[in-house]
Amino acid sequence: MKEPKKLTDISTVEGQMIEYDLNDIPDLPLDVAKLPFKKYSEKDLADTCLDTLDGVSVLNILRPKTPAEEEELVNKFLSGLRKLFDKEDNWLFCNMLEADMDCCAQCNSCSAACHLYEMSGKNEMYRPIFRSEILRRIYHQYIKKEPLAKWRYGDFPLNWKTVVRLGELSYRCNLCRRCAQVCPIGVDNGMIAREIRKIFSQEMGFAPKELHAKGTELQMQRGSSTGMTPDVVKDNVEFIDEDYSEITGVGLETPFDKKGADILLIHNAGEIMAWPENVAAFTTIFNAAGLSWTLSSKMCGYDGVNYGVFYDDTQTARIAIQHMAAAKELGVKKIVIGECGHAHKALTVIADRAVPYDMQVPRESCYVTLNEIIKSGRIKLDPSRNNFPVTLHDPCNVVRLMGIVEPQREILRAIAPQFREMPCNGVHNYCCGGGSGFAIMTRNNINVWRQDISGRKKFWQISEAFKDCLGPETKKYICAPCSNCKGQIRDILEANDLYSKNSFAYGGLVELIVNCMVDVKPGYIKWEGDEE
Repeated sequence: MKEPKKLTDISTVEGQMIEYDLNDIPDLPLDVAKLPFKKYSEKDLADTCLDTLDGVSVLNILRPKTPAEEEELVNKFLSGLRKLFDKEDNWLFCNMLEADMDCCAQCNSCSAACHLYEMSGKNEMYRPIFRSEILRRIYHQYIKKEPLAKWRYGDFPLNWKTVVRLGELSYRCNLCRRCAQVCPIGVDNGMIAREIRKIFSQEMGFAPKELHAKGTELQMQRGSSTGMTPDVVKDNVEFIDEDYSEITGVGLETPFDKKGADILLIHNAGEIMAWPENVAAFTTIFNAAGLSWTLSSKMCGYDGVNYGVFYDDTQTARIAIQHMAAAKELGVKKIVIGECGHAHKALTVIADRAVPYDMQVPRESCYVTLNEIIKSGRIKLDPSRNNFPVTLHDPCNVVRLMGIVEPQREILRAIAPQFREMPCNGVHNYCCGGGSGFAIMTRNNINVWRQDISGRKKFWQISEAFKDCLGPETKKYICAPCSNCKGQIRDILEANDLYSKNSFAYGGLVELIVNCMVDVKPGYIKWEGDEE
């Protein structure tokens, strides 16, 4: 039996803190492979802290070469930590964070709820309270400087290893907040992980390039984290309209920059590039329902992505303000958020805190909008077209953070005769494994970690939902109405050839709606092997 890791090991262990053992990872009914990590080069290890924690690296912090550099790293961390507990510097989350520092009972209810802890083979380091308790002890000893802190909590050594490993540990969390939901006293370990990330970004200048340089910064420079400029977006959507007019048999025309429309629809722009069928489906439904709606070509107005919610308040606010400005310029009555879980979070509960009230525009989830369309009878449906097993993945930020649970289910009950729930559904859902920005990360073994650990519980849920029809004989549909979640599910399906092994198709909710619209050609949803 392996000896459990102690909190102080984060400061004292030399080299890699833990080894990744494939034998510890639970098996699944689905044939999902366990992949070994790739080894880093000697140069990489000499120059960076890549192999300090667990064989995975997100932040790629340079290895300090001198005692002075080590001290500088620690001092910058402490400076950022002080700001987290200053209401002027951290007015968004300071009060909640202070409460979390004083209120953990160490009951480990959060560990039992955490898919990462479970699927890592119950590795101590992946307990939600592991990183939180480290931060708690540093806070009491080095920030509050409580006279009895060493006696109450133990003398906690703080050095460069502590800092680097804690930064990486904050990125071994999907921020799904399932742990917060089960905590009997309301400690939010997910928020604590996110606040640690904030220190590294806002104070120390360390952030995953996928979220920062290729995410929020690119979005502010070009209008979208995809790199698409307004002109490119309009050209791409025009092409989608032409292509899917032929596929659906319905003439599609997506309105852009329509002043005074009732609705500004904001997609995750990744849909335009990777899943055009989703964009076309929204246009098909909204036009058929006779809605007054538009897309925006204003910078950031066509991309609901806001990767700042994963790591940086400043970046979050910059982009959220641009979203509101696009809606204000068009004079729309409300923003409808497309199928993107973190866009729901960014544009609602976070924007409510980060954007001045007079700049805000009413916002509504697309699930609510779509449910109203279905209930109104404004589009004609033939549910028999969807007579195949369908299950629903709940994006964490939609159900657990915002409480939007029933609208999407009411739709599925109306349009999918064989709809079945996953175990642990709704607010009890497990993260897809791509949450908190992981879905777009591929470097330094994070893609392997996503498959082996963070995404594994989701595929257990999928296998349980379809346990009566696993195999290639029955076509099955995984409804995942979130762009990031679809990316994670796609990667695991593709890596393990689960399309052909199990006849899986995946996609959003709107594709299922269009698939059963009587005015649309049959066969909107495709499975591997279907004729184009």
